[in-house]
Amino acid sequence: MAYDQYLAERVKHILDEKKTNFYEKKMFGGCVFMVEEKMCIGVVKDHLMVRIDPENEKTLLSKEGAQPMDFTGRPMKGYIYVSPGSIDMGEDLEFWIDECLAFNPMAKSSKKGRS
Repeated sequence: MAYDQYLAERVKHILDEKKTNFYEKKMFGGCVFMVEEKMCIGVVKDHLMVRIDPENEKTLLSKEGAQPMDFTGRPMKGYIYVSPGSIDMGEDLEFWIDECLAFNPMAKSSKKGRS
């Protein structure tokens, strides 16, 4: 596949340990983990994609390996990519997952458009 499956397994393991109800969905050429029907965290190529509170974005972008998520030519507010070297350690990966899970209850669900 076109994304780091080992990283995806690490994310699943942490979500399972936290007894988080989630499911995996293929998206963005990678996979995302849906929590409460909302995109919460993902793996795109070899990067972690995190959905965080936009109020904390500036602070979180100052962390090592964090960069704005830019799919369309401009950064998406409330989404950050985290580089692989910054999540080698389990506690670093868990930090980002905790940020995503903390914001998830406040995050808006995307509208499902089916024709």
